[in-house]
This record gives sequence, structure tokens and C-alpha cells, in this order.
Amino acid sequence: MNRYPLWKNLLILGVILASLLLAWPNLYSQDPSIEITAARGAEVTEASVGEVRAALENAGVPVKGIETREGGKLLVRFAAPGEQLRGQEAIERSLSTKYRTALTQSADLPGWMRAVGLNPMSLGLDLRGGIHVVIDVDMDAALDQTLERYLGDLRTQLRDKKIRYVTATREGGRILVKFNDAETRDAGEKVLSREFRDLTVQSSQDEDRYLVEASLPEVEQQKIKDFALEQNITTLRNRVNALGVAEPSIARQGERRIVVQLPGAQDPGRLKELLGATATLEYRLVDTEGSVADAVAGRVPVGSKLYYERDGRPILLKRRVIVTGDQITDASAGFDGQSGTPAVFVNLDGQGARRMRDVTTENVGKPMAVVFIENRTTTELVNGEPVKTTRKVEEVISVASIREPFGRRFQTTGLDSSAEAHDTALLLRSGALAAPIQIVEERTIGPSLGQDNIDQGVRSVLIGLALVVIFMGLYYRAFGMVANLVLVVNLVMIVAILSMLQATLTLPGIAGIVLTVGMAVDANVLIFERIREEIRNGNSPQASIHAGYDKALSTIVDSNVTTLIAAVVLFSFGTGPVKGFAVTLFIGILSSMFTAILGSRALINLIYGGRRLNKLGL
Repeated sequence: MNRYPLWKNLLILGVILASLLLAWPNLYSQDPSIEITAARGAEVTEASVGEVRAALENAGVPVKGIETREGGKLLVRFAAPGEQLRGQEAIERSLSTKYRTALTQSADLPGWMRAVGLNPMSLGLDLRGGIHVVIDVDMDAALDQTLERYLGDLRTQLRDKKIRYVTATREGGRILVKFNDAETRDAGEKVLSREFRDLTVQSSQDEDRYLVEASLPEVEQQKIKDFALEQNITTLRNRVNALGVAEPSIARQGERRIVVQLPGAQDPGRLKELLGATATLEYRLVDTEGSVADAVAGRVPVGSKLYYERDGRPILLKRRVIVTGDQITDASAGFDGQSGTPAVFVNLDGQGARRMRDVTTENVGKPMAVVFIENRTTTELVNGEPVKTTRKVEEVISVASIREPFGRRFQTTGLDSSAEAHDTALLLRSGALAAPIQIVEERTIGPSLGQDNIDQGVRSVLIGLALVVIFMGLYYRAFGMVANLVLVVNLVMIVAILSMLQATLTLPGIAGIVLTVGMAVDANVLIFERIREEIRNGNSPQASIHAGYDKALSTIVDSNVTTLIAAVVLFSFGTGPVKGFAVTLFIGILSSMFTAILGSRALINLIYGGRRLNKLGL
């Protein structure tokens, strides 16, 4: 009666063994490490290992090991965090032009584990240490900037169409254009309605004033806000990458906030400098007449300036700037309609469009360059003291020929690949923040505090587990020990699933595991009490076991399904800490149902199934 077929026992055993294998990597320690990637124009090769090792040896920094990783990366392991920081400084000082570094933690796994893709679960910021910042984006400023651009464009259109107006001003969220008479007003309204379809344009009359009112509809306002938020996220992502932190997290929170999390980073001052840094773009004509060699030698022609492309090649550009990044309203990557080559499509505001149209008309066939300019702040140790220096970086990111005159919207070609076009579009969009930002929340979690959180979390799980084991063993005896065994398997399965999914374990997640430990035995308690009830009703031990598991099943499923629904709701509508709790709760409920219903019955069947019993140890 109480026997599982062989295939079911083997299936349960296979799941348990797979869980043990997936959870195994979490037993290994984490090494302070540096992840090294190639800078633009360089690549990581076998020779890179020797270069990095030589730089560290010259600085007297001991290395635990250097490994090559997929994706053209190197991983340098150290024994202590202090050596990790010294190693990063040595690499950046000697090889900063060829490689980029990022601080990280890497599990010291055997080679066979890495070969089969086994990894420990990821740790959240509260367990790993780092910086957590919440940034508020000024959406009102984003709308004001957009209306200011539209105001300039409206004036330009009216002047180009030779429609005379008295004044064009902003009043709150509206643009008001005043005319002398109704006929001119109607002509102006017709032109503006045709040229500015994103605006709501309507005429009105106030005493002796003939007005055209233009405003942004709600849908367009929301698009502007979303664009500002997404563009700021892209800008901040590019900037925090310069901090040298592996796996930074930059995510949207709500309608106007951005959450920045930097695991392992411990310098909030440097983060603030980067977030507040300014970056811009400039379009300049290439000086095709001057000698680049003479310019490199120090003889730069009058009216020109020497720049360098990102691969290190010198290039001579005109000093006169055509347009700057603050005049770019949008940029996107795509393909040229005629040649099919990668291209970047750029939109300019009214003033930039006029300037670009005049210059390109006069210089068809000549090359034009895009210059990326940024003030970068770096921190170096001088005589053991951190010293911050700010330097201006000017890089030519793209050079293309002017095919024909263009103004408001144009495309930049001459790019090597679609990936290059995508990166260039990102730079164009993220060269400057779309709207002002303000840091409204800041937390710095030290590595020691993160380790304390881990230790306390593990301790709480073990204490909860020990109390449950003692209670179940004393109250249900042999059946209680079965429940204790499957409870341990349940914990192993939770860790295994978190590792397999690479889900991030946070401090609230540990709370979810502790709650699961207490809830996981509920199913076994229901089953064991049902078995006791069947025995009191006079049923045989084997029949009582069978009836206990069958009749308690529906109650167990109902209670766990309601908890699963609560976990899904928490994950869907909650923020970071709440999501961490919901993830472990959801996984814990599913694994506890498997172990309590199938796992414990398999053990009970192996112990008592097929035997003639007079009484149960219950």
C-alpha cells in the first residue's frame, strides 16, 4: 500500500543530488578580485596575463592567481581587500591606456565547477557591502527645457514664413504668441499646427490681443518625462562604470527616481563627483589642409586644434564649433537607407539646426568630427594619502563626410559596425543629463558590516532550524526525525535554486528563508496529526499513513497556494528589499511542498512500507 515505484524514488533522489551539486559552490570562500577588460582599441590576449602580472610584481602586490574568462576578460585574485585595492592602483597606473579594471568578489571554485557552469548565489548590497544611492530627477526642469526649445523653434518658423508677431513668451506650461490682427494670427496658427504636431495649438482672443496658445498634451509630457528618466539612467550608467565596480545596478524606481547600487564600492564622495560631472559633445569640421604630423610635432595651424581618436590616432580639427551636445534633442542607431551601412540619426533644436544647415551647405564633401568632452575625477594614492585630480578628456568618437546640406535631423555614417553605431548613439544621448538630479538617499555599507549581516543571518537560520528539529524530534519521534531530514533538504534546495537562477540574496531574503524554516514543517504537522486521528479511529497503521497523506494533501495545497499568491503580489508591487523577501519566500514554499509531500512520504514508505505494523512511532 505505502510503496513508491522505483522511478519515483529515483526521481526524488535525483532532485536531491542535483540540489546538493548546485548548492555546493556556496561552501567556497569569496576572493577579493579585479576584473580586467580591454579599453577601446585594445584587446585581452595571452600576453595580457604577463603584462598584468609584471605590473603587480613591480608594485610588490602579491597575487593569488590570474585567470582568463569568457568575453575577453581577465580575473586577478587576491588574498585580502587591501591587496585588491593596491593591485587596482598598480594596474591603472601602468596599464590604464590598455585595460579597464573593476572590483569584484569571485568564489574560489575548483576548475571542474567553473567548467560545468556552477556558481554560488549572488549576494545583495546589504550582504556584500557597497554604496546605495536614490536619485530624484527634476521632471519640471525637463518640461521647462523642452518648452524653451519649442519656444525658440516657434519663433524661427514664424520668421522663416515671414509671419509677423508681437511677442512669443512662456507662461507656466504654455507658450503664448501675440499677433496684431486676426488674419495674421490665423496664418500663424496654421503654420504652427502643421510644423509642430506634438503640440496642442489653438487660437484665442483676449480683449485687443490676438493670441495663439501652444501647450504639451499629457501624453507628450509623459513621453518627455520617460525620455528624461531613461536618458539620465544611460548617462549615470556610463559614469558609474568609471568607478571600476563590477556589476553595478542602476534601475528606475517609480515615476521620477533612479536607484544606483555599487557592490564593493566604498567611496561615496567619488560617486557624487561622477554623478554631478558634466559631459558634452561638439561637432567640428576636420582640417584637411593642415599637416597632422606638424601638429603632433607642436606646429599646430592657426584656427585648428589637435585631437586624438579613441584608438590613439591624431586628427586635426577646426577650432570653430558647429553645434554642441546641449543642442541635441535625440539620437538613435540605425542603417543608412541607400548603402545599408550603420548610421546614427541625430535631432537638433532650432538654433543648432540653423547653424548646422549653414555650415553643411558651405562644406559638402568635407569630413566632420564628433568630439566627446568630459571632466573625469580620479583618486590616486600619493605618499599613502588619497589625492583627487580632475582632468578634461577630449576624444574624437566619429568622423564622417558631409554628403549634402542638413539641419534639424541628419545621420552620421562612416561607422565600423552596428555595435559602434549603437555606442555612438548612446554617447550622443548620454553626454549630458537630460534633467537635473538630486541625491535624496545615500547609504554606505562596509564589507565588515556586510559580513556581519551574513553571519547573523546564517546564525538565525541555524537557530530556527535547531529549535524546529528539537520540537519535531521530541513531539513526533521517528516521524519527527523524518520531517527534520526533509527540512534540511528543503534548505539545500532553496540555496540550489537561488544559485541556479543567480538570484540575489539580500538580508530580507534571509528573513524569508527563516520564515520558510518555520512554515516548512506545517505540512508535515498536518500529515502527522491526520495519521494520529486515523489511528484513534481504529484504522491500521498502514491505512492511517496512506489516509494521512491523501486527506491532508488538499489542505496543504490550499494553504501554500494562498502564501504563493501573497509572494507574487509582494514581488510584483514591492521594491528592492520586499522583492528579496518575496523571492526566497516563493522558492521556499515550492521546495517545502516538494520535500514535505513527496520527500517525507518517500522516506516513510522506505521505512514502514511493506511491513506488518502493530503500532507507529508517532
